[in-house]
Amino acid sequence: MGKLYVIGIGPGGLEHMTIKAQEAINESEIIVGYTKYIDMIKPLTEGKEIFMTGMRGEEERCKEALKLSKDKIVALVSTGDSGIYGMAGLILELRKDEDVEIIPGLTASSAAGAVLGAPLMHDNCNISLSDLMTPYEKIKKRVRNAADGDFIISLYNPRSKGRPHYLRECIEIIREFRDDNTPVAVVRHALRDGQETTIFNLGNFNEEIVDMFSIVIVGNSQSYVKDGKFITPRGYKLC
Repeated sequence: MGKLYVIGIGPGGLEHMTIKAQEAINESEIIVGYTKYIDMIKPLTEGKEIFMTGMRGEEERCKEALKLSKDKIVALVSTGDSGIYGMAGLILELRKDEDVEIIPGLTASSAAGAVLGAPLMHDNCNISLSDLMTPYEKIKKRVRNAADGDFIISLYNPRSKGRPHYLRECIEIIREFRDDNTPVAVVRHALRDGQETTIFNLGNFNEEIVDMFSIVIVGNSQSYVKDGKFITPRGYKLC
């Protein structure tokens, strides 16, 4: 009897993976994933059968993982959390009677938040600016509603060559509801080699440094920077 583990490997370094994720990969006979994700966990894949695809191969990977899991133990891996912009949803949509277990991982906003300090201490939301799955008009509506609700906003997939203006337009929407002194941080390669962090405010934000390896975190009306750390107060009474 086979089994399929759908695993979020976090930012990519083994030290940031959960023990459960590592145990599931060790137990698995076959590892399925995007080429770069497999490379990130190479020390755990020795002696295992590997099935890799390139970008845009998500459906192929999921179908192959489900097929292989009929009689083998399979790990389908993706960065971050498999249930947050990962493979968990697609697997469950395609699943028939396969034994599937979802194993969470550290998502990009949490990783970037730890690097920055404590920006996500109050109500917050994740919004992807990629329009591959969601129409851009709906993305802008979500950004507007989150800004109006004073949520801390983490922007995933913030800027690509095909849509360089989306981030700028969404920042302008947020500025309708937030003071220009509101902190905005860009973290590139959070908790990975080559990590870069820059903190702006809404009034002087420079989207030119942002790419698809970045996550952008916009504070709420209470957020501020202290000693280089991005903080959103939770509201505890300080003595």
